[in-house]
Amino acid sequence: MASKIFMGDMPELMENILNNLNNDHNSLYSCALVKRHWCKMAIPILWQNPFSFNKKPLFISEYFSSLDEDEIYILKKYGINLKISRKLFNYAKFLKELNLSDLESKAREWTNLNLVKLISSKTYFDALVNIVINLLLKLLFESGAVLHKLDLSFSESFEFKPEIFYSIGRNELLFSRLQHLSLSVMPEFNIENITIFLKVLAKNITTISSLYLVIYSDFEPRLFHSLSLAIIRIIKSQEQLKRFSLEGIDDPTELYGIISALECHKNSLQEVIIKECDYNKEFEVLKDCKNLETLRILNCSSKLLNLLDCKISTLEIVGWPIDVQTIPLILEKSGLLLQRLRFNSSCDIDEEMFFLEALKSFCPNITYLYLSDIELSIQLLELIGSLQKLQFLSLWLWCFVDDNIQEEELKVHVIQFAEMLPLTLQYLDLGENWQPCIDILLSHCNAPLKKLLIYRLNDEKHTRALIEFCIRNKALNYVAVYRDSDLDENFRKEVEANVTNVALVPRARIVELL
Repeated sequence: MASKIFMGDMPELMENILNNLNNDHNSLYSCALVKRHWCKMAIPILWQNPFSFNKKPLFISEYFSSLDEDEIYILKKYGINLKISRKLFNYAKFLKELNLSDLESKAREWTNLNLVKLISSKTYFDALVNIVINLLLKLLFESGAVLHKLDLSFSESFEFKPEIFYSIGRNELLFSRLQHLSLSVMPEFNIENITIFLKVLAKNITTISSLYLVIYSDFEPRLFHSLSLAIIRIIKSQEQLKRFSLEGIDDPTELYGIISALECHKNSLQEVIIKECDYNKEFEVLKDCKNLETLRILNCSSKLLNLLDCKISTLEIVGWPIDVQTIPLILEKSGLLLQRLRFNSSCDIDEEMFFLEALKSFCPNITYLYLSDIELSIQLLELIGSLQKLQFLSLWLWCFVDDNIQEEELKVHVIQFAEMLPLTLQYLDLGENWQPCIDILLSHCNAPLKKLLIYRLNDEKHTRALIEFCIRNKALNYVAVYRDSDLDENFRKEVEANVTNVALVPRARIVELL
């Protein structure tokens, strides 16, 4: 079978392999150089989202090789040294993801690289960049590209030219498969120009399943009215919206009917994310979303939780104290369905105990649990011991019971915790306050972990305990520390000399998000 793959006799399988490299640009480029058949499969994947590349934007010149003489003349007139070469592919047609902010950033960099002479005037340079961006968009939109993801993050100096709207009309397939749309507009932008573009979008897209909005608090109501109407049209024109996210800047209190428009998707919405927002009556529409599975409320008013009237399988609450009256009701209602929970909030000991008891009583099927700013208490130990399906555990304590605890008593608590970890556990993430007791925990842990995240490795006693744990636990693949600087080089060498099946990596490489 391997020989057939390399001979190109199984193109579907080979394409699947290359698609798994979609974020590894260097590997894709190497594959494109192997043979012509590989090149034809790798290049379309490589050019799906080139504006995200962390390299010099030389690829923009490849796009501009498709410009006509009048457009090339415009660039030369403004001092752009454009070298046109024959292209092998219609690269623009391969675009699937477009982030306007990334495009603008790359356009600025490319413009600066290709100017014949330096420009001291920021206004003139911004105007030139705006020309480059609009030429790029016109080319991309008319190329036959079919976008799957669109991120509209506008800058103050950007403005759509009228021909862009005409270009959209020339490519009927451009938004025919668009699934993800993000929109962020600041008050100082050209609202009228952006509104026109959104109206065009509303007429051409019906397939969005995921919508992300950023709303600012200091919009002048008259200006934002027409923009909000365009956003509402987009929401209402979708056939089946499944995920909706709203981020407020400076806690906006006026939502202009945007949230109320979700009424038409009450049967399709599965995930809602609300971030940095005050309570608003419009959020009451969430009461009717009976098929909601995932809810994330981040740094918002606790009143939002009172709107829940459905069973949740994934719940994330960050940034405000536990509501001892509301939280248990949510946990009881979700009950056996709740599988993934992230809770990050400061509270007093009585509220914390009440929360842990409710979690233990109503939600035994949790597979993912993230708790922070919490004490290592008897209630927490009992909770962990009761979760016999737990696979992922992140536990960032703010202290071990209290500051006056005796060393022997602390040791007993840590041993109890280690021995209570369920045999289903694969991922364990421990914060800084666990550090003094890491050796005790590892010496008594029998969970078959695949990934272990600790804060640092710079102690001989901890290093020895880690080596012994790695040798004992044959399932372990990765041990991560918070930062590279938290991994002492001598201790790294000692671990690597004694353990061959475990990789020492930075935390960011293997962290599991909810």
